[in-house]
Amino acid sequence: MRKSSAPASAYQEIRARILNGDFRPGDRLREVELAEELGLSRTPVREAIRRLEQDGIVEHAAHKGAVVRLLDQSSITELYTIREVLEGTSARLAAQHASEAEIEALEEVLATQPPESADLDAAEASRRNAIFHGAIGQAAHNRFLLTAMDGIGSALSLLGPTTLAMKDRIDAAREEHRAILSAIGARDADAAEEAARAHIRAAHRARLRLIYQVA
Repeated sequence: MRKSSAPASAYQEIRARILNGDFRPGDRLREVELAEELGLSRTPVREAIRRLEQDGIVEHAAHKGAVVRLLDQSSITELYTIREVLEGTSARLAAQHASEAEIEALEEVLATQPPESADLDAAEASRRNAIFHGAIGQAAHNRFLLTAMDGIGSALSLLGPTTLAMKDRIDAAREEHRAILSAIGARDADAAEEAARAHIRAAHRARLRLIYQVA
């Protein structure tokens, strides 16, 4: 591994482990152990952790050092607020700029989201959900928006279990996705934005129910 690429590689690897759930909110990130695992010196690992801290994924805790950030309720609300804006904008731009091929691809992605009765694993449902939202982002054709949404995606990994594990949420989310896609296909930018915003508001309500353990 070239020295110049070490910090970037360390960043990508540690970030991937956080997104995959290998490191959970509150877990310590020990420089020495990570350096040994990645076959690097401590310097690039330290730089990677510093960058993750700038991303808002990692924070420094007293007597513990670097830890994966644990979001409080206020932070969660702030996250969903900005996510609603970004997802709404993404759907609006997709309605305006998506090619017919991209809309057809979105239809195919949506078709892979079976109803709750299909007994789909929550983790797999979450993966397919991310693919759908990512496809809308690509169809929006705005690189700066994609960068902002990628940052939100990193923060979302700190929320814990997916809300799609909740009763009836898979079916509800699928219908919400259908509403978004129908508006995009009709080239109705206003309706697409509102459908996307409504979807995120519903996801936020589900997240709060999960926090409070409401069935």
